[in-house]
Amino acid sequence: MQFYSILFYIFFTVLSMSENFQMGLFPSLAVLRLNKMITESGGKIFATNGKKADFDGTVEKCKEAGGSIATPKSPGENDAILYFVKYFNTYAYLGIKQSLIPGRFQLLNGAQLSYTNWYSNEPSGKGQEECVEMYTDGTWNDKICNKNHLIVCQF
Repeated sequence: MQFYSILFYIFFTVLSMSENFQMGLFPSLAVLRLNKMITESGGKIFATNGKKADFDGTVEKCKEAGGSIATPKSPGENDAILYFVKYFNTYAYLGIKQSLIPGRFQLLNGAQLSYTNWYSNEPSGKGQEECVEMYTDGTWNDKICNKNHLIVCQF
């Protein structure tokens, strides 16, 4: 668990520094308070600092922290991300975008999806909704990319 605390401390510090956040004289206390902001599944570590950004901002913040935007590839990984979505009672973007074919989605690296958890009758944007958000029940919806959602990264 100490490894996770150190990793999250780095993640939290990198994201917070960009917003001129000062951790004060006792940064280890912040790690202890925020220790519940880390989950693990499928060999991945998922983390959040509870802040929000649009899709591009989320991708950038995760990259700055040395990770990538959370991308579930199994029900267990979906549940690990869902933990944060439920905890903060808000939606989160996933590392999935529409391909060149409207209505078809793929991983950001262009690979096909091997796991999906679409909400009933989704995706439905017909080319207009290029990003994917996770609802508070863990299902997915295609959405425009400019809404601010919870930043969840994977390492």
